[in-house]
Amino acid sequence: MADRPTPRKTANRRLTLLHLAGGLLAVIAVVALLLAVFWEDENAEAAIRLRPDDAALVAEGKALYATHCASCHGAGLEGEADWQQRKADGRLPAPPQDETGHTWHHPDAQLFALTKHGPAALVGGGYKSAMPAFEGVLSDREIVAVLSFIKSRWPEEIRRRHDALNEAAAAR
Repeated sequence: MADRPTPRKTANRRLTLLHLAGGLLAVIAVVALLLAVFWEDENAEAAIRLRPDDAALVAEGKALYATHCASCHGAGLEGEADWQQRKADGRLPAPPQDETGHTWHHPDAQLFALTKHGPAALVGGGYKSAMPAFEGVLSDREIVAVLSFIKSRWPEEIRRRHDALNEAAAAR
């Protein structure tokens, strides 16, 4: 004769199944939340736009630049001498942030990522750079402020070329 389940055994099985289902739902919720945060962060960086015409933001960026950037990139955004020649330690000097440098050759999202995470993190492969990551030092808004200040100092023609570069990057 087959062993018939008692009401108690049936209740225990149901409770066990409910616990398993609840645990599975909790794991799915945590994974979904982590994916949403990661996706949002990735999309947020891709959607970064500098605002060189926002006077308040540019003023904030100017002060932050003086505090965090000018010691390497120069008070006038001129960069270090011989900025395209590696130093003895293998690192490149700080490039100019004005129109004579290459900053404006990169779209806003890339400039933001380089500033936030540092070039070594983005380039990888043991890339040597004296440029620190500013994540945890400057907020995302402050990084945008600094970069907006820098862009505000470029001649109009360079700003238009940079805007066109941003449009091309957004179309990809």
